[in-house]
Amino acid sequence: MKNNINKVQAKNNKVKAKNNKVQIKNNKAKINKIEKSKTIAILIILVGIILFGIYKTVVFIQNPADTFSLEQGNIYQEERSVGYIIREETIVKGNNYKNGMEQKKSEGERVAKGEAIFRYYSNGEENLVKKIQDLDQKIEEALENENQYPTSDVKALEKQIEDKIVSLYKVNEMQIITQAKKEISDNITKKAKIAGEYSPAGSYLKKLINERSSYENQLNEGAEYLTAPISGVVSYKVDGYEDVLTPKDFSKLSTDFLENLNLKVGQVVADSKEVAKIINNFECYIACTLDSKQAKEAKVGNKVQLRLPNDVEISSKIEYMLEEDGKVLIVFSIDKQVQELISYRKISFDIIWWSFNGKKVPNEAIAYEQKGENQIPYVVRTRAGYESKIYVKILKSNEKYTIIDNCTNTELKELGYTSEELQGRGLLTLYDEILRKPT
Repeated sequence: MKNNINKVQAKNNKVKAKNNKVQIKNNKAKINKIEKSKTIAILIILVGIILFGIYKTVVFIQNPADTFSLEQGNIYQEERSVGYIIREETIVKGNNYKNGMEQKKSEGERVAKGEAIFRYYSNGEENLVKKIQDLDQKIEEALENENQYPTSDVKALEKQIEDKIVSLYKVNEMQIITQAKKEISDNITKKAKIAGEYSPAGSYLKKLINERSSYENQLNEGAEYLTAPISGVVSYKVDGYEDVLTPKDFSKLSTDFLENLNLKVGQVVADSKEVAKIINNFECYIACTLDSKQAKEAKVGNKVQLRLPNDVEISSKIEYMLEEDGKVLIVFSIDKQVQELISYRKISFDIIWWSFNGKKVPNEAIAYEQKGENQIPYVVRTRAGYESKIYVKILKSNEKYTIIDNCTNTELKELGYTSEELQGRGLLTLYDEILRKPT
């Protein structure tokens, strides 16, 4: 009997154990299902947050802050154009231009009338120069054995030679280097001549110096020196348009004429090895063709600002205008930055028709109120959560911005407002918060 009871109890225990396993399995399935649901929910929330962030970013980009701080600023009316440089230029050319030249004045250096600019090499100059160089070496060797000349004069020359040699390490412009080498050679010659004066007649050094002087005289006699016919600035950048783009007669200019020159914008004029020119560095001209409203309304004598390729803004005056099939050819005169334009014949530049300074707002920040027959401009100021309508007057506008100022009571009364309507009205001050798009 007891054994039967034990068997029944054991069987019941097995059933309970089996049920427990089933229950545990079911619980695990439920837990997994719950965790899976939680994970999906979290992912949905994260995706929602990301999408919301993207939406807000797009909205912010498309519709930036609803307000802005009122600040002082400038607005411009300008346009970009391409212009041709017109100068008063005088060509300097000699007979021996095929021989090559030695510059006496550097590019951009100012000269007076009659001053030497450059010289053409003489015939056979290369051979003479070689002989002089060989003699210079022999003279230097001979000088090392001479000690009878005044040391103070020689020391001064030696100091100049040494300083000039040191200065050559600091420059890389060929014209300056060439000039420095010539000065060194001249000082060596002076040093030799001093020694020669104190050397006995018929001495080796005296003979070398006399021989060198003879070759030097031959060199100078055969050379052709060119001088400045007028005062101005020297330039070796000769392009053949000196007598074409001239200020002598602007009536010869037209858009077709300028375009047919086939000049490239910003191209640097190459140096000539045969001729030079003297430029009037006090004034030059820029010719261009425009089709803007401002250009068509401009008048000869008007003053405008120009922004050159080096970003420098300068004053200019309209010297000449020619209407052409809906366009207008304008010639501007300038008296600043003239020398900086020597290297160019065609440039890109900006014409600044006008600029204005004051309280600057975007055009979209201005709304209008109808008062009788008048439309009164206003902006909406927000301060401490309160919005106020501020009547303004428009001083100047371009395509994007407007310069405004407060209207006076007198001005508003003339437009139809009463004293009661204007009582307690606000005024704009810098750094007020203004609605970007008032409704």
